[in-house]
Amino acid sequence: MAVSPSSSAQQARQALANRLAELCREAGLTGADMAECCGWSRSKSSRIMNARTPPSADDIRAWCRACGAEGQTEDLLASLRTAEGMWIGWRRMERSGLKRAQEARLPLYQRTHRFRSYSSWLVPGLIQTQMYTAAALRAIQRRRGLVDDVAEAVAARMARQQVLHEGDRRFAFLVEESVIRTGVGGAEVMTGQLGHLMDIASLPNVSLGIVPMQPDRERWPVEGFWIYDTAQVNVELVSGYLTLTQPSEVAMYAETFAELATLAVYGANARDLIADAMGRLG
Repeated sequence: MAVSPSSSAQQARQALANRLAELCREAGLTGADMAECCGWSRSKSSRIMNARTPPSADDIRAWCRACGAEGQTEDLLASLRTAEGMWIGWRRMERSGLKRAQEARLPLYQRTHRFRSYSSWLVPGLIQTQMYTAAALRAIQRRRGLVDDVAEAVAARMARQQVLHEGDRRFAFLVEESVIRTGVGGAEVMTGQLGHLMDIASLPNVSLGIVPMQPDRERWPVEGFWIYDTAQVNVELVSGYLTLTQPSEVAMYAETFAELATLAVYGANARDLIADAMGRLG
């Protein structure tokens, strides 16, 4: 069972807060002393030490000066960047447009050899057609009011798909049956996408499983996620993009993937579900 997807980010924030509180104690200062030294309210010092308010880079510099611990500044700033990088809201990630958000993931894809992807919302990006990608990204661009660089973002995602055919990489895709029956872009787009899934499933380095809709499932659908080797998990949520690197959490998502994989159908049975979904498009 996967834990709350915000837990790693919260743990990183808490660890930073604990270290700042420890520096304060080692310097013989109270929260009130810290507030006076830095020109803050007492409540701000308390919120930082209790991980209720994340410190800024300037806050950390001021904190270290007050504690006479300037030598700790760079390490603490690195911890701050790590905590901030675990959770990125969509608005922040996409503020420069969708193209840059697509390109930012390419280095991760290039260094990964084993990909595991589970999706309960959309066809995973690596196995989308150009028309499906365009429809999905256009909907995101309009909904979030972003810069219109959809054509460039589509091209970036299509270029990223080359990893499917390079090196000795292996890919395991799991999608809920609802993904192949929920329209994106209309009947023509979906027909092309479903036909593409048939082709993708025939690649020797690709496993495609479809988790059938059933009235008595014991393992419920969860948020969509990607596992990159055994090093990292990325989780896509309504509000943002989460990166998990803590081994215990990566292992929990791997366990969840394995459980869902046992519910999926493959090969001819998966093709039958896809063909039925295509037939219902008319």
